[in-house]
Order: sequence, then structure tokens, then C-alpha cells
Amino acid sequence: MLKTLVMTVIGPDRTGLVDSLARTVADQGGNWLESRLCHLGGQFAGLVQVEVEEAAAAALIDALQHHTESGLQITVQTDNGASALADGSLALVELVGQDRPGLLREITGVFAKHGLNVEELESERTAAPQGGGILFKASATILVPSAADLDAIGDDLEKIATDLLVDIRLAPETTA
Repeated sequence: MLKTLVMTVIGPDRTGLVDSLARTVADQGGNWLESRLCHLGGQFAGLVQVEVEEAAAAALIDALQHHTESGLQITVQTDNGASALADGSLALVELVGQDRPGLLREITGVFAKHGLNVEELESERTAAPQGGGILFKASATILVPSAADLDAIGDDLEKIATDLLVDIRLAPETTA
């Protein structure tokens, strides 16, 4: 029987780090299913989902812990296969506006108010053209319950700041 593991990895970035992790997973009979990896603030950060025969899971977890000698912190959780919080559709929300403290908290507050689940979120700060200050950009994939009102969500997001541009697009996938 296959067991699914989700690991978080953080530590000093170096060439060959992902190859080393992938080799460890493969050497223990694991299959790398999905990942989100990046260089962030001088560190390597990642989430990785793998599957392995249940009998080999403990050996894989033990082998991954040997990477901690190089400064990596690896945490492994068992994926319990929980289903989505609600039926609905995926939507992509793209936001751009003048950066200020608390902006992401306000945005995610709107998501929570409308019962939206954040499936994925990417954000960055970047210089505005022609010396216009610092911009905050975010792209979020959210699960929108069937009963949610996209217009009301957009209105609430736009109320956060007059200089915040909001684009909401429904993605073609539907979850059960």
C-alpha cells in the first residue's frame, strides 16, 4: 500500500540541493509527486509531496533527516487525503497596488469573510515604474464555494485601497 508524505524543507541554498533530495526519495523507492520550491531571502524553501510504499516510509523519513547535517530543516507529515473544505470552483485572483503594512492581512481577511480557501499564494514587492514607490503584487488561487458572490468579493477587495487593482478569473477546474 502506498503512503503519501508531505515535507517542508528550509535551509541554506546551494547548488545540487534539489538533486540531493530527489536522489534520496528515489533511492528509498519514493515517487516525487508535486512540489513548490524557491530561493527566498537567501534560503531554499520548499514543499514536496511524495509517495512511497508504507513499509519503506520510515526508511525514507530517516534518510531525509541526514540532510539536516547540511543545515536543512526537514519536517515530514503524512498526507491524510482530506478533501477540500467546500464544493466550488477555483478562481485566480491577481492584485497590484501600492505596498503598505497589513495589506496581505486585509486581503486574506476578505477571503476568510467570504469562506474562500487559499489553495496557492505568491506575492512580491517590486519598484513601481518611474519612481512611483513600491508595489505589492499577489496572485492567489482560491477555492470559491458555489454560493459565493464573485462581484461582492471583488468589491470587498477593491474597498481595501483605492489604488488596488483586482482581477478575478474563474479557472476551468471544478473540485468535488
